[in-house]
Amino acid sequence: MDRAVKDTVILENRLSDSDTGSTQVQVALLTSRINRLTEHLRVHIHDEPTRRGLLKLVGSRRRLLNYLNRNDSQGYRDLILKLELRR
Repeated sequence: MDRAVKDTVILENRLSDSDTGSTQVQVALLTSRINRLTEHLRVHIHDEPTRRGLLKLVGSRRRLLNYLNRNDSQGYRDLILKLELRR
């Protein structure tokens, strides 16, 4: 992921000025990577190693979202609306 894209995602999703690792930021970064890999796999259909990596990222994001839902359900709802995720 390009550093400028990563910085933009962090700026849009951080909770405070020094926040770079909160659950919301981590989910947003994973979502950005997942979207990029999904576009790659639409072109390169038979790229199985990338598909496996994508599935691992989706699992990580799912676990983080479950954690966020347990600990901050309003933050969870806001985040899935903001990132346009289904659940």
